Amino acid sequence: MIKVFPIVELNNYEKMKKVILSIVCLAFGMTVSAQNIQLHYDLGHSFYGDLNGRPNVTTTIEMFKPDKWGSTFLFTDIDYFSDGAAGAYWEISREFNLTHNKRWALHLEYDGGATTIEHTGIGNRFQHAFLGGGAWNWASKDFSKTFSLQAMYKYYFKGTNRGAFNGFQFTAVWGDTFANGLCTFSGFLDVWYDKDVKGKLITLSEPQFWVNLNALKGMEGINVSVGTEVEISNNFVFNNEGSNNKFYAIPTIAAKWTF
Repeated sequence: MIKVFPIVELNNYEKMKKVILSIVCLAFGMTVSAQNIQLHYDLGHSFYGDLNGRPNVTTTIEMFKPDKWGSTFLFTDIDYFSDGAAGAYWEISREFNLTHNKRWALHLEYDGGATTIEHTGIGNRFQHAFLGGGAWNWASKDFSKTFSLQAMYKYYFKGTNRGAFNGFQFTAVWGDTFANGLCTFSGFLDVWYDKDVKGKLITLSEPQFWVNLNALKGMEGINVSVGTEVEISNNFVFNNEGSNNKFYAIPTIAAKWTF
């Protein structure tokens, strides 16, 4: 949940907040853990001429674990150039159930990381951010459809060239598995305040579509999914010159293994 910004030059690191149906469903009280690893080939450098310094590959590791008090979720993204890692970003969040039916929860979160823009030699750290607020969670009886809304206070810790400041963030998360478990459509939408961008608001959405191969006859137990993610953003993606004042829609080609 993904969404903090560099403290020096504006960079092109994109927060990949991968939310899949199994993770969202577990948040409503199932008693097992879920982990997955994803591999994304980013097509931004092919679609936009001002993003040719963008890393081509991202790996994501996610973990979700519920307990009697609520749930813990974390993920780490690592971006790669052809000759090695370009940067890393991570988030960890904790929810505490506030009602017996687990519809309402207290949400706490930390975001941070670092990245490099190819061809420029510019290295940037993400300004630490802490978020806290409330969450409302819903799921259908069979957990095939899920939805969550979050409203949070956001605090940016003091950075090198940006002082500490207060903000807010609204998040929506959804998941829908259909066609007898063969397909999953999931994703999130974040809108948050940043004092240094045009209009003071940043928008980021990452819808994903997966084909779950273990739903095919003869492939039971092979927990591999193939699909795509499209990063849709405004005032978020940083180009080669370090500016972030444009709208982008950037697809990936992706694969995922769920443990």
